Amino acid sequence: MFTTVLIANRGEIALRVLRTCREMGVRTVVAHSTVDRDSPAVRQADESVQIGPASPRRSYLNPAAIIAAAQQTGADAIHPGYGFLSESPEFAEICQAHGITLIGPPAGVIARLGDKVSARAFAAEARLPLLPGGTGPAEGVSDAARTAAAVGYPVVLKASAGGGGRAMTVVHDPGDLARAYAATRQEATALFGDPRVYVEKYLDAARHVEVQILADAHGEVLHLGARDCSVQRRRQKLIEETAPPNLPAATVEHLGELSVRAARAAGYVGAGTFEYVLDEHGACHFIEVNCRLQVEHPITEMVTGIDLVREQLLAAAGQRLSFRQADITPTGVAIECRVNAEDPARGFLPTPGLVEEFVPPGGPFTRVDTHAAAGTRITADYDPLLAKISVWAPTRAQALARADRALGELVVRGQGVCTNVAFLREVLTHPLFRYAKHTTSLVEQMMSTPMH
Repeated sequence: MFTTVLIANRGEIALRVLRTCREMGVRTVVAHSTVDRDSPAVRQADESVQIGPASPRRSYLNPAAIIAAAQQTGADAIHPGYGFLSESPEFAEICQAHGITLIGPPAGVIARLGDKVSARAFAAEARLPLLPGGTGPAEGVSDAARTAAAVGYPVVLKASAGGGGRAMTVVHDPGDLARAYAATRQEATALFGDPRVYVEKYLDAARHVEVQILADAHGEVLHLGARDCSVQRRRQKLIEETAPPNLPAATVEHLGELSVRAARAAGYVGAGTFEYVLDEHGACHFIEVNCRLQVEHPITEMVTGIDLVREQLLAAAGQRLSFRQADITPTGVAIECRVNAEDPARGFLPTPGLVEEFVPPGGPFTRVDTHAAAGTRITADYDPLLAKISVWAPTRAQALARADRALGELVVRGQGVCTNVAFLREVLTHPLFRYAKHTTSLVEQMMSTPMH
C-alpha cells in the first residue's frame, strides 16, 4: 500500500478521499489553491502544499505544480478526485514518467475511453448498443450537418474531451447547427483545450442510467449495480438514486454484464462508470465512460456497504479487490441530492458569496458530504456544489420521505448565497418523479411552470 497520497482536488471530494486514507493508515497531503488554504481538507491533512492562485488553470489544472508538490512531500500516489485532471491521459503519463501512481485507470485506458469519440469507436468494437451518430469528430460544419441529417434531428453536439455535461449543445433545427457548432467548439477549447466536436442523436425524453464498475490488475472486473441520474439541469445531474426505480432487475443485470465485458476488454483498472440512455421503449444505448470516481458514488456505497475509495487505492496499489461479484448484494434504496449555491429562478445562475450559517441535517441513514461551514466563501472560480445529502431506506417511499426531511433540516444562509434546496424538494414531490415516470426532460418541464 502507498505511504503517502497527495490529493489533487478540493471541496467535499478532497475531504472524502482523505477520510478513507486516514482509516487505511495512509499519510495524506492536500494540494490547494490560495483560496482553499483554510479548507477542512487542508486543516485535516497531514501536510498541505499551496500550488497556485484561485484560477484552476494555474492550480488544480497545473500538472507541473501538482507533480512538484508530490515530489516535495514524498507522495508515492496522487488521487485526482473527480473533475480537473482526473480524466487526463497526459497527466497520467506525466505521473508515470515521474514514478508516481495515479489512482485511476492506466493512461492508455483513459485515452481510449475518456475521449468520447474514441470511446464510441471502442463501444462499437465491444458490441455495446450505440446511439446513431458520427464515427469521428466532425470535420467542419458541413460534415456535422451531413451527420445530423443522416441521423435525424434533434442532435447533440458534444466535445470529444468533454465531461460533466459541459460543452454540449442540443440542436432541434438545421438552421441552428452552424451557430451551435461554433459555440460548442469555442466552449470545448476554453474548458478542455480541445476543439473537437462530434454529432450524436439526441433523445428528448430518455432515462439516464449508469453502471458502477470496479476492476483490479488481476483480471477481476465487477459491477455494483446501477444508478438513475435522469434529474438534470443543463445536462448536469441534480438527483441520483439506486436502484433505478421501475427498471427491471434483468435490465440492470444486462447493463452490468455489458459494462463488465467492455471494461475487461479495455484493460480497465480502478473505479469507473459506463453510462447509458434508455429510450421510451426501454432500449439501452451506450453514451460514455467516466474513468474516475463519480460525484454520486455515496449512494452506491450506502446500498452495498463498500468503500469505493478504499477499493480504488487497493486496485491502484496492485492489490486484489476485497470482494467478488457474488458478494455484492445491494439492499434498499439510496437517493443523493446535490445542494448547489445557485438560483433556480434565474436559470440556475451560480450565487457566490460568504456562508454565514451552515447547519447540516442529521438523523438515521443520512449522509452529508460537504466542505461547507460558517465562514466558507463560495467563489466563482469553481463548481457551486455546497453539499451532497444522501439517504438510505428499505423502500423508495421511505427514502423519498427521508430525503425531503433531510433537505428541510439543512440551513444555509449568507451574503449573496442562494441554494437550490427548495427546487430539489419540488422535484422530490413532483408526481412524475414520485411515481418514477420522469425522464431527462423533467427539470425543463418544471422550469416552464412557476415554482410554488
